Amino acid sequence: MADTKREIERKYEADEHAGLSDLPDLTRVAGVSAVVDKGVTELDATYYDTADQRLAAASLTLRRRTGGADAGWHLKLPVAEGVRDEIRAPLSDTVPRTLVGLVRSRVRDAELLPVVRLRSARDVRHLVDDAGGLLAEISLDRVRAERLSGGDGTTEWTEIEVELADDGDPAFLDRVEKKLRKAGVTRSGSASKLARALQETGRRPRARAVVAAAPVTAGDHVLAYLRTQRDAIVELDPAVRRDVFDSVHAMRVATRRMRSALRSYGNVLDRAVTDPIRDELKWLAGELGVDRDREVLTERLTAALDELPRAVLAGPVRGRLRTWAQARRSGSRRHLIAVLDGRRHLDLLVALDALLATPPLLGAASDTTGKVIGKAVRKDFAKLAELIAQAVELPSGADRDLAIHEARKKAKRTRYAGELATPVLGRTAKSLVGDMKSLQTLLGEHQDSVMARDALRDLAAQAHAAGENAFTYGVLYGHEERTAASVEAELPGTWEAVRGRTVLQGPARRAKGCPRAR
Repeated sequence: MADTKREIERKYEADEHAGLSDLPDLTRVAGVSAVVDKGVTELDATYYDTADQRLAAASLTLRRRTGGADAGWHLKLPVAEGVRDEIRAPLSDTVPRTLVGLVRSRVRDAELLPVVRLRSARDVRHLVDDAGGLLAEISLDRVRAERLSGGDGTTEWTEIEVELADDGDPAFLDRVEKKLRKAGVTRSGSASKLARALQETGRRPRARAVVAAAPVTAGDHVLAYLRTQRDAIVELDPAVRRDVFDSVHAMRVATRRMRSALRSYGNVLDRAVTDPIRDELKWLAGELGVDRDREVLTERLTAALDELPRAVLAGPVRGRLRTWAQARRSGSRRHLIAVLDGRRHLDLLVALDALLATPPLLGAASDTTGKVIGKAVRKDFAKLAELIAQAVELPSGADRDLAIHEARKKAKRTRYAGELATPVLGRTAKSLVGDMKSLQTLLGEHQDSVMARDALRDLAAQAHAAGENAFTYGVLYGHEERTAASVEAELPGTWEAVRGRTVLQGPARRAKGCPRAR
């Protein structure tokens, strides 16, 4: 069983002969009442990584540590500078399965090996307030590092570490640092002990990403956008496994952005190669959406219930909605983890790496004028115009619902095409992205009302079968019908305004064939 701790800390260089007594009197830091000596602890940690140091390249650390109050396995995931989430698991001889899963998107099929052993004598002090509450822990660590694989040799150093107490104010660390700097103590040049050990005992870890030249060609721009989405899918994998808020949605959006780019810019990358990858991205998005769609509907229906007068609440509506929302939750979570652990998902990650490493570029990829990028965006916009025209002409009902749904998907694709094109087309593409986002929100409200009505019919049928009053479901159904009708009435005017603002042009002049308001 693993648990998580948010770690906010700063590391400083310390003279190898200095002791903690050489530090300034930290009781003079605002808020500090006393500095409590907690003694010296001997720590022994072995760090694991792949032979090519994939975890170190991504600023992840995985270790097995004995000594101290938190002996066990620790996986540290970067959140921001100086902020990491530490996932802890009990001590064992092998890497816990839970932690293996959290690094799987990085490690893939590679073996995790012991790479560095760190033994530290940690001299600890607690900075406490007037009530004895912990503000931060400051320690002087005398470290000896031994390379176990991928290099050789040993190295030693001394560093100071200041870790903020749980739920503490990060501004407190600024006050401590000010005092340390006055005493001549400076920030460490290494992000972690492991990073320093790797640098001083063997070859450096491979860079997380090669710094590429600014995109110039159409191919450059498409590949840069795809690379960003690939990185997001990989980086979000641990968060999805941990059920971090909005992580499933964020990963699903990354798969959609990549799919859309591969389709919209099919004249840049050979679709004979990319279409199978698009199919796999669609599969992954579908697996990610099992919980997400029901979650969105539950939030919508719960909010609608909260707005109803008590007089129209009949029967155990809230209880039935909760039961409906949780019906597949635990099972689908287990299924999603199995998907992320499965061969098909790993093969998709490998395929994405291969696509970016050896892209199947077509002739249009070499264009440097912006014409290829602009043409792709205009093509998506023109198709969107056709779909909206069809939707507006249809009478209310299932056919119009479907047409609006298709227009919504196309608006989303046009938005993503515009995102990719913004570095090329500038403000015109940026403006288009904003319009598409607003249009997508409007059309999404309509689709949500369609899905909500389907769910309400299901809930009403379940309530009726159980002998419950189904009146409230009918009230909510009527509310959703009015919402859909309002969107349908608003759509023509909104679309005409969007068309009137849309001018898609290349870097030098407006491109021919740009859709304009008539």
